[in-house]
Amino acid sequence: MTTRFDTGMAVRREVLGAAHVDRAEAGKSAFDEPFQSLITEGAWGTLWADETISRRDRSLLTLSLLAAMGNFEEIPMHIRATQNTGAKPEEVMQAFMHVAVYAGVPKANHAIKLAKETYKELGIDL
Repeated sequence: MTTRFDTGMAVRREVLGAAHVDRAEAGKSAFDEPFQSLITEGAWGTLWADETISRRDRSLLTLSLLAAMGNFEEIPMHIRATQNTGAKPEEVMQAFMHVAVYAGVPKANHAIKLAKETYKELGIDL
């Protein structure tokens, strides 16, 4: 029987890539293990595993919410994940433009800066 944790770990690897997940798992300690289990089961094993909306759409929603809430440290990781979710750079830009209108230009501007840097690191010409 597959557990929600197992499902979450599989989805997390598919979206973020095995190398990223392996690094995160290697850095896990007894202190943060409960948190890692929570996000693996809740975010990845429940939310991202649900097929009601596509991973592409979830990716765009996630990037928008991260930018709108000012959680910029996760944007590069989720930009890299777009290679696995199918969200295209022009769609990401549209998502950040929504952020500009509905959550603030400075937040969108910073998110766009991070996205450009990450795409450049990935060798993606914009």
